[in-house]
Amino acid sequence: MKDIIVQKFGGTSVADTDKIKNVARAVIREKNLGHDVVVVVSAMGHTTDILTKLAKDITPNPSAREMDMLLSTGEGVSIALLAMALQAQGCDAVSMNAMQVGIITEKVHTKARILDIKTDKIRKYLDEGKVVVIAGFQGITDDYEITTLGRGGSDTSAVALAGALEAERCDIYTDVEGVYTTDPRIVPCASKLKEISYDEMMELASGGANVLHPRAVETAMTHNTPVRVRSTFKLEDYGTLILGVDKMELHRPVTGVASDMSQLRIVVCDVKDNPGVAASLFDGLAAENISIDMIIQSYARKELHTNDIAFTIDKSDIDKAMGVLEKLKSELCYSNVFVDDKIAKISIVGAGMVGRPGIAAKMFRTLANLGINIKMIATSEIKISCLVDKDNANKAVETLHTVFGLDSNEIADVKGDLPNV
Repeated sequence: MKDIIVQKFGGTSVADTDKIKNVARAVIREKNLGHDVVVVVSAMGHTTDILTKLAKDITPNPSAREMDMLLSTGEGVSIALLAMALQAQGCDAVSMNAMQVGIITEKVHTKARILDIKTDKIRKYLDEGKVVVIAGFQGITDDYEITTLGRGGSDTSAVALAGALEAERCDIYTDVEGVYTTDPRIVPCASKLKEISYDEMMELASGGANVLHPRAVETAMTHNTPVRVRSTFKLEDYGTLILGVDKMELHRPVTGVASDMSQLRIVVCDVKDNPGVAASLFDGLAAENISIDMIIQSYARKELHTNDIAFTIDKSDIDKAMGVLEKLKSELCYSNVFVDDKIAKISIVGAGMVGRPGIAAKMFRTLANLGINIKMIATSEIKISCLVDKDNANKAVETLHTVFGLDSNEIADVKGDLPNV
């Protein structure tokens, strides 16, 4: 039985027919190395943006179900064209959408999670010597409703398929050469990492790194599937391998610096200091599928027995969050809601931070020396995140990258859409 390699190609890699032909060559190259190959592709170029605009031209608030129906069509175009390109180059191939495969998700539109993947048909086609081309980003419920997986959905599809198929590896192809210590657009001397652990990649992704979505990394870690990030246009380049920390040698405490400009901070003022109040607030947000990142509760006014609760969410969820707060106003009895959308989350990440004192102090002192005020702090065993004014974000990233010894002697080859690590 041959080893299975799952390859994923994003929208920029299949943006036009010439690039699709190039992807076909990359797929055939892998198959010629003796592997069975499953390919996951995104919609071509800016197809998702175009389809979303069409929907918004019809109505400012399209239903989530119909948006999933609409957006899932984009990958259908890509898989058919890539299968044709493979066939034209003498490689037997077949395309499959989520329904044909059996990618089963929960009953949530626009942000569904994968529950199960049927592999029988995929294995049948692989046994026949075919390359199987599968639509990313989409799934179906057990009653055959079409769903989409949200941001990073094609990456998540690919890694989940690799896990279900017990693949040797999942290769995520993009238009850069791997994962960098930070965004090379901000720090031109950022270093490309040869290896990074699942935990580190997860924290960098949640900190704003765009190279992989946290759900994709979480899925890889669950299945213990090695993931390689590499360039579609430099097939000889090794890229960056993401794997378990037990297989790595830790040479320095900090692996990377990330910045996230996509969040905003909400401060709910003078909330009643009673048991269950915070639970009611975050239950309401969870019911709307709003993910919370950083949370701080402060005992604001002792004489009034009230607290201020501050938390951060993705900017795209602001309307839903304000709707939840309005519904809960009589229960929470808050005096005011303050929204700050001019913030950035700066994070340092490294498995080598464990057991090394002084890392947090070094980060805070560096920001203080730059005159940057810290609005919120969150930590994990291998990550420290600070919320700062957006105008100070790039300066903070550049300086922290240098202070923690991550600068390379070489200038990164900056092309296309870069992973924002």
